[in-house]
Parts: sequence; structure tokens; C-alpha cells
Amino acid sequence: MSREGRLWVGALLALGAFTAFMLLVGNLGAPRAEVHPLTVEELTAGGPPADRWGDEERSVIGWYAELAGDCVGDGGGADAEIAWLQAECPLRVIMPEQPDEDVTQAELERRGIRLAGPPDRRQPFPARATPDGPNLRGQQLVFEGHFDDARAAECIPERVERCRNTFVVTDYDERVR
Repeated sequence: MSREGRLWVGALLALGAFTAFMLLVGNLGAPRAEVHPLTVEELTAGGPPADRWGDEERSVIGWYAELAGDCVGDGGGADAEIAWLQAECPLRVIMPEQPDEDVTQAELERRGIRLAGPPDRRQPFPARATPDGPNLRGQQLVFEGHFDDARAAECIPERVERCRNTFVVTDYDERVR
């Protein structure tokens, strides 16, 4: 075998040894606990979600819907520190099943869990598929977040309970496990 051939064989063996080493190091330690997302029905069964789940980090699986241009309500007021949580529009919810294309705002509010995301984080919602009307996804999504956000107490008095029961999203995943 030529010198060049031996060098290629050596490089291939070194690459194999490096790959084996990285697999070994990557598998050390305890495995990550599986995340089992809750359904919308599980989160809403038994009363207001904030009372049942508190501010514990949760995963929820469901169908995402967003109303922006067609949403009727305010943008949360002048206080930007809390406007994102108490805003009525845009309306973002996670539903127990895929809503129809002509879903109404009232139905989204009645059957879905309201979602909000703090402005100081990367936007934790999917990009709009259409400029107006309901933004519906053709698949279920998994949202990570919590209820009973500490800032809910700063909402205007008539929205404090709604703010507490809004699911504050930190991230979402399109891959349903």
C-alpha cells in the first residue's frame, strides 16, 4: 500500500475513533426525562388552570390559532411592562382540536387556552401563515410555559384572573413526540 493510501486509512480510523468517543461522552449521565405534554382538556379540567397548576413549567399539546387583524379588543394599554399579558389582541390560543377556517373570536376565547409571550424573549409563536383571518396550523404544536405568571397581579383589576389563567409561552415545538 502506498504512503498516501496509509494516510487515508489512518484518517478514516481516526475519524471512527473520534465518532465513537463523542458517542460515548454524549451518552454519559442520566437520560433526559421524557416530556409528556398535557392536552388542552387536561389543563382545563377541574377549574381554572392557574389554581390547579400554579406557575409550574408545563408542556401543552394542541392546535394553534391566532387572530390578529380580525381581533376585536385592545392592545393591552400603555404600560408595555404588562401590555403583552393583558392584551386582548392579537388573540393567540391553543385549542383541543383543529378549528374551522371561519372560527369566531368568541369560540376561540371560549374553547381555547389564551397564550401570551413576554416581549423580552424571542417571539415564541409561529409566524403568520396568512396576513388576516385566523392563523391556523395544519398540525398540532407543543408549547412550553406556565400559568399564574408573577406579573399577572399588575394587570388591570378586571383582567387579573384572565392574566393568571393565560399560558405564558417560553417556546414551542412543531415535532409532536
